Amino acid sequence: MDKTIVTRLLELVEPLAALSISHLTATTRQKLANDDLSVNVYPNDYGGFVYVGAPPYTVPAESDMAMIFEAARLAGIVWLKFDSDAAIVDGLPIFEETDPL
Repeated sequence: MDKTIVTRLLELVEPLAALSISHLTATTRQKLANDDLSVNVYPNDYGGFVYVGAPPYTVPAESDMAMIFEAARLAGIVWLKFDSDAAIVDGLPIFEETDPL
């Protein structure tokens, strides 16, 4: 394979962080599943992908998501992957599935 293809693909990389869906409130989790968040989202069976952007595309209306977006912006993360099996991030709040806002 031509090395220029690999080099070009690496130039197009957008950083992604995978984190536990438990960092989202029950309400935000439901909005994620229903593709009804205030930001661009791509739901799947285990959570979903959320576009942060670089610089951030928008500020989420959901306060739990807004806090995560701010951390992602500071870390240079462009995409967030929320997954039930992903890591819990120390310092971010954790919500039970039945927690209200």
